[in-house]
Amino acid sequence: MSTFATDLDTTGLKDEADRLFRRKRLMNFGLPALILLYLVYVFFAFDVPGLAERASLEKAQTLISDSYSYKTHVTRDNRSGEVSVAIEGERKGRYDPGTGPAWVSLGADTVIDLEDGYVVTFGPENFVSFEIPGYGLVTAQPTRSGGVNPVFPAGDLPEWISTSKNRLDIRTEAGRLTVTRNRTEVFRYFFGWELFWFTLDSPYHGQNPGALMGLAFSGEAGEIWKDFWNNAMWRHKDVAWAIFETILMAFLGTFGAAIVALPLAFLAARNFTLLMPLRFAARRLFDFLRGVDALIWTIILARAFGPGPLTGALAILLTDTGTFGKIFSEALENVDEKQIEGVSSTGAKPLQRYRFGVIPQITPVLLSQLLYFLESNTRSATIIGAITGGGIGLMLTQAIITQKDWEEVTYYIVLILLMVFFMDWLSGWLRKRLITGDEGGH
Repeated sequence: MSTFATDLDTTGLKDEADRLFRRKRLMNFGLPALILLYLVYVFFAFDVPGLAERASLEKAQTLISDSYSYKTHVTRDNRSGEVSVAIEGERKGRYDPGTGPAWVSLGADTVIDLEDGYVVTFGPENFVSFEIPGYGLVTAQPTRSGGVNPVFPAGDLPEWISTSKNRLDIRTEAGRLTVTRNRTEVFRYFFGWELFWFTLDSPYHGQNPGALMGLAFSGEAGEIWKDFWNNAMWRHKDVAWAIFETILMAFLGTFGAAIVALPLAFLAARNFTLLMPLRFAARRLFDFLRGVDALIWTIILARAFGPGPLTGALAILLTDTGTFGKIFSEALENVDEKQIEGVSSTGAKPLQRYRFGVIPQITPVLLSQLLYFLESNTRSATIIGAITGGGIGLMLTQAIITQKDWEEVTYYIVLILLMVFFMDWLSGWLRKRLITGDEGGH
């Protein structure tokens, strides 16, 4: 009988071990197989092959080069024959009539020396020629009715030349030429952000740092700052105000939500509100407010109140009221009742019990969450500002939509990153000073 029982125990243990190993094998092989299946589904559902096919390496290179360089446009209006030179093709960056950089020779024939043997010539009657080392001379003469009429050296066209009846596009390492019936244009890229400090009409344009320092110490510091601050192309004054609006949206939304959420949190805490229907209503209100994303609130409020930074601040306030309400109510439910009883024993009134027995206990949690959300909302305010029409987010969106001056996009992104880094440092410093009492605040 004992041997039979031992055999049963051994069989049971063996069956249990087999079941355990089967579960292990299922987890070790089944889960990776499910993940692989999901990735295969994503690969085709999101049309990854089509995305790779549509990707343009040429456009990517142009985008990257635009982010750290600028281009000067030499443009001839084929209807009037007028030739203009402008940085980034903007009116605010246009050279005075009859003037241009040293590599552009204006006259009866406009000669554009792109260096290394690349020379573009604007001749009479809309004629244009492009001397390309190693390839030859390309000419074109656009007319109102007959197209651009290009002439190429013998042989197959290289990939960097595209042509049709009404358009000629030549892209070389020295520069780019485009010809249409209405306009002939040459683009030449240079490293850096031209006119970032001063525009062409400023007397300080082209001055080296040493000369500027000398002028500043000689009494022209105010004028130098005025010309920089009011730069019509880079709009430093408008950018600074947009950064301020973004931080203000985050500040008003975050601290406004904390002010609204704190008294409501007492209604949601079971140790402060004994009526279950009241607690239930407060908690569902928090769920509703944080369940709707801030971007959705932004769209709704923009329709109700119109665009503007205040609309963005209200959107952050509504979402964070729900989040803070939940966090604060949970902190209230974990307070030490003995401290409240100690304050009550002194004859304190209910409001005094909350002020001296409850608030000091939850203050570290409140401040920690408040500072974290302030930092996070600074990033969110950038996106919200693009919808509500305020802050640096709007300027970034406008620069992206134009698809022209990507160095401005880079400038705004750099400023956004610096703003986020600063808010991260500031929140960390305040957290150490206010919560831990650390005077260093590294």
